[in-house]
Amino acid sequence: DKENGSFLLSKKRVDARKVWEEIQAKFDNKEIIEAPVVDAVKGGLVVDAGVRAFVPASMVSDHYVDNLAQFKGQTLAFEIVEIEPSENRLILSRKNLVAAEKAAKRAAVFESIQEGSVVTGKVARLTNFGAFIDLGGVDGLVHISQISHEHVAKASDKLEVGQEVQAKVISVDPESGRVSLSIKDTLAGPWDNIEERAAVGSVLDGLVKRLTTFGAFVELFPGVEGLVHISQIAHQHIATPHEVLKEGQEVQVKVLEVHPEQQRISLSIKALQEAPKPEKEEVEEVVEETYELPEEDVSFSLADRLGDQLSELKVEE
Repeated sequence: DKENGSFLLSKKRVDARKVWEEIQAKFDNKEIIEAPVVDAVKGGLVVDAGVRAFVPASMVSDHYVDNLAQFKGQTLAFEIVEIEPSENRLILSRKNLVAAEKAAKRAAVFESIQEGSVVTGKVARLTNFGAFIDLGGVDGLVHISQISHEHVAKASDKLEVGQEVQAKVISVDPESGRVSLSIKDTLAGPWDNIEERAAVGSVLDGLVKRLTTFGAFVELFPGVEGLVHISQIAHQHIATPHEVLKEGQEVQVKVLEVHPEQQRISLSIKALQEAPKPEKEEVEEVVEETYELPEEDVSFSLADRLGDQLSELKVEE
């Protein structure tokens, strides 16, 4: 104020100018800065870098992020992509940093895992054909056939996103970035200790899975089926198993034989059923008939029997 000889001073502007100068120097040197996210708006993130900075939504990560609010309050690393102190414009990005971080993690993962090793990860997402497991920078695929020893119709029937699982590495291809995993290979096999779980002579509950012309396959445990031969289904004669059983039916069976090496179990349903009593055969009553000869003189001579025939005989001299 020239008239009164007073001055209006601003330390804030001096500090801001210093900050801009420091940021400009980092931008020129391509340095990375760290700053807290103070707000999430529709178009991106607001960051306090000593001066107000903005991160467009497209530069928050290397992929589209639906929920920007998750970053509020976090201190993150950023690249400076645009700076204009005169307009107080500072644009930051973490897109390339995220991509580089993922690449480093991927390289570390591929160095640490090998075919046959067992790894731990979290279910990242589920699909119709299986589940992707996050191994810490690399997503490995567990095909639906490798989730369990039993049949799995949908991956969501056995797994859920965020679940921690162990899996065996089936194959690794660093060039394509593909890792194939198997969860079922880390689980006890369905035929392990089968001689104890299905001892000969034991009675078990089962489910009829398939019917064939020669018998019925009954599921005793997940992944374990035994055969009830058609001769062991019922005491009475049947032409096909369909006459007595249907698929999906619950039955009780008796274990007849167990062959773990061949993964074969012989079962019987009729062994648990009471055999029908045989029907009595009708026996015809035999009446013994006797005949008595009349009381008369039955003695006779040879001449009496031959009669006149004897006189016709000629004796040759």
